[in-house]
Amino acid sequence: MAVADSRGRAAPGEDVKPFTPEKTREIVMSLQQPAVFCNMVGDWPALHWDVKHLSAMLDGKTIQFRIGLKAMDLVPQFETSCSYVKATLEEFLAWSSGQPSSLSGPFSCFEHSKYWAYADYKYIARIFEDKEEVFQDVRWSDFGFPGRSGKESTLWIGSEGANTPCHLDSYGCNLVLQIQGRKRWHLFPPGDTSFLYPTRIPYEESSIFSKVNVANPDLKRFPEFKNTRAHVVTLSPGQVLLVPKHWWHYVESIDPITVSINSWIELRKEGEKSLPKTVIRMTWTEERCHLNCVSAAWDLQDSDHEARVEEAITRTLVCALKSAESSSDGDPWLNPTEVEATSHEVNLQYLNQAVSVYFKCQKANVSEQAHRSSSGAEQETRAPCKRRKRQVSCEPQDCQLLNHEFSSSTFKAEELQKIPFGPHLVQVLPQSQETSSLGAGAVASDDRDLLHENEGGHFGKLHCTRKQLVMSNDCTTPANQMDSDSSPNALQAALSTNDLLDCLVNPHVIRLVAQLLLERARV
Repeated sequence: MAVADSRGRAAPGEDVKPFTPEKTREIVMSLQQPAVFCNMVGDWPALHWDVKHLSAMLDGKTIQFRIGLKAMDLVPQFETSCSYVKATLEEFLAWSSGQPSSLSGPFSCFEHSKYWAYADYKYIARIFEDKEEVFQDVRWSDFGFPGRSGKESTLWIGSEGANTPCHLDSYGCNLVLQIQGRKRWHLFPPGDTSFLYPTRIPYEESSIFSKVNVANPDLKRFPEFKNTRAHVVTLSPGQVLLVPKHWWHYVESIDPITVSINSWIELRKEGEKSLPKTVIRMTWTEERCHLNCVSAAWDLQDSDHEARVEEAITRTLVCALKSAESSSDGDPWLNPTEVEATSHEVNLQYLNQAVSVYFKCQKANVSEQAHRSSSGAEQETRAPCKRRKRQVSCEPQDCQLLNHEFSSSTFKAEELQKIPFGPHLVQVLPQSQETSSLGAGAVASDDRDLLHENEGGHFGKLHCTRKQLVMSNDCTTPANQMDSDSSPNALQAALSTNDLLDCLVNPHVIRLVAQLLLERARV
């Protein structure tokens, strides 16, 4: 058994891992609560990918950094309210360490004491396209995913305070390796969705954001946030965090420089072909509206196929309503990770292809379902009820099943007992109700103990190049101002497009619409 040092790495000469790839894969594909793997990556060359090493590897190549304010506001610091610069890692290092040379470089407008910088969503296959040999430094095969390497992974480099707004990913689960520095993760189960006030503005394909700044919550505007069950963990170098499907997460860098690598894992049935996330995600340009990536992804799990239909509906609604607004409204509704607001025709084509792919998967599973239905009369009577969650009549019990499916976030007790928790697989536990309701302000300044005490006992998003954005940090809408005003006149004020969209594209509503649409297409 490998012995871990304080950085979670195997001792010299030791390469025996606590779990076989087959067992690790079983855990990843079945565990519905966040957990941290220790002593699994001690022999990975990627553990040497600190910023200095990456700077040498990139050899002067510039990458884009997102710039945000360290000062904490009640409003989440969405990507639409940040500034962007292109710089080398050498320039980033000089700026983050306060060197005089940074006063005239790309970061010269941003005082280090007041701003953070984040090179996020950097696809390793893209930034190292001329050095494909480095892909093998990342070995997700140790987690039971043979053939998955750095080519299907994403790089994140940030300074202290750099953060990702609270959101959930529509597809699959997420494995995150910490390489340099520490990051604090605030995770919330799918059942907390209504307490997190979900929104699709800013719009990004397959990302549902929270209106709440979970690190500094405005409980006057979002009183239900106090009912959330926060799971907070500090991830240290050498450790790998599993973020299960549909778990909300807010991530912040708490050391001067942090580096991490992640890979979004599609949830598939045993024996199905592994597909990189770039194949799963959509490519949004008019020239590539044939969406060949959809047709290649038809062997995924049913839930991801249905989620793709939901995303198509969401994009169609958001683009239609927001594109119809006057440009003078000044609402930066499209996230910088999106290329452009696609046309209604393109969106409908995506929707039809997503539906087509869904039924291809259904057809492929007919023989398997027929085999299962022969196992007994009791199982046969239950199967149609289960299928109705996809086919959806408008009976109340079906809606209840829908809500239960979306909010289910925990294993049954007997299933949890089968998971080998211990020093090599640490369960991320919820905070106390008192601590959770207070947000991050009640979290200890160093959460390493949270993990160490337990030790004792969403290719992903298509990040496309856009113009440099320098926007006001005040991105509140008239609807937000109305919420904070308790006067009768304010309560009767006209609803905005965003208010309408928040209701129309609420995850529960979209799920129901998707299932009704699939039922119509089935006929």
